[in-house]
Amino acid sequence: MIKTYSTKASDIKREWHVVDAADKVLGRLSTQVAALLMGKHKPLFNRNMDVGDYVVVINAERIRVTGNKAKQKEYHTHSGYPGGFKTTTLENVLATHPERIIEHAVKGMLPKNRLEDRMMVRLKVIVGETHPYGGQLKKVAVTKAEAPEKIETAEKTE
Repeated sequence: MIKTYSTKASDIKREWHVVDAADKVLGRLSTQVAALLMGKHKPLFNRNMDVGDYVVVINAERIRVTGNKAKQKEYHTHSGYPGGFKTTTLENVLATHPERIIEHAVKGMLPKNRLEDRMMVRLKVIVGETHPYGGQLKKVAVTKAEAPEKIETAEKTE
């Protein structure tokens, strides 16, 4: 008789991934990052458990979009007060807070349940090349010569 394997919290081992967003298309990058946060690349993936890894996205200000999205895509916010509705284009958000673009895109690709907030906590989006998470990584450097699909992975040092 074969028993069904059930993932336990003690089985989860989290890794750190560094993703370079320079000259990558927003949607394609976001799907890769969302899959890493959910843990879909692991054999012990389970939808009802948070088995994903930590992801550090660098060079958020150099993200690319296709078509006319820079001028046409809009982000909406509401303060909760009458007349508190604001609309901003992707071009303006990229100039002021480029990390919010990647966070918003990745959050839209995660499951809408209690696990979403836990996964988003493990997403670190950085403007520029340097990041403060070098202590968790064995190797931190991500070169521009690497293939665009390649994502650097390092085990957490303990």
